[in-house]
Amino acid sequence: MSEGGWRERFFRRGFVSLSPTMDARGGDAHRSALFRAISGTVVEVGAGTGTTFQHYGSAVDSVHAVEPDAELRSLAEAAALKVSVPITVSDGTAEEIPVATNSCDWVVCSLVLCTVPDQQAALAEFTRVLKPGGHLAFYEHVRSSNRIVATVEDLLTPAWAAIAGGCRPNRDTLAAIETAGFEIDTVDRFGFSPHPVSPRVAHISGTAHVPSAIG
Repeated sequence: MSEGGWRERFFRRGFVSLSPTMDARGGDAHRSALFRAISGTVVEVGAGTGTTFQHYGSAVDSVHAVEPDAELRSLAEAAALKVSVPITVSDGTAEEIPVATNSCDWVVCSLVLCTVPDQQAALAEFTRVLKPGGHLAFYEHVRSSNRIVATVEDLLTPAWAAIAGGCRPNRDTLAAIETAGFEIDTVDRFGFSPHPVSPRVAHISGTAHVPSAIG
């Protein structure tokens, strides 16, 4: 992500200011429940400000967090110093993760697959860095199952993506994860409103794994 464009600055400031409200309204609790399953060596993609770091438990050996935005990355680096799990924060994107092939037990993405330019390229990179049988933990907002709401999301997506860091609210991310070759282990679908004045939108939270034949 470019640091200087007005759209990037708008999105960054909005993300930083909205995150505490979103977490207080339930986002933090959803991530806490999801992260209980995570163990071993972890890559977190799109770490943002590092608000997820507090949820890694004692079963996690280390975390390599990647974040392309320099300002967000500096906040994540500060957050990494406040937790007991060893966390390294570096520059990187979902499509180009700076870790070795078959090197991690888990990939974690939280509100990331809505913004990546190419979901399948990102998911292919996840399978590259995961060990055979490795796991993906995902927490994402997705396309509504209500046809009318989904149509509205389709209409709004071009304008919203232009001002919200590429975020596309009409993506069927669960289907994309399955298309990439992951097998779904658990998934919870729920409505969530990140702000008192925003409508409830569809979210998914869950885990998947790479079959041993992949990777």
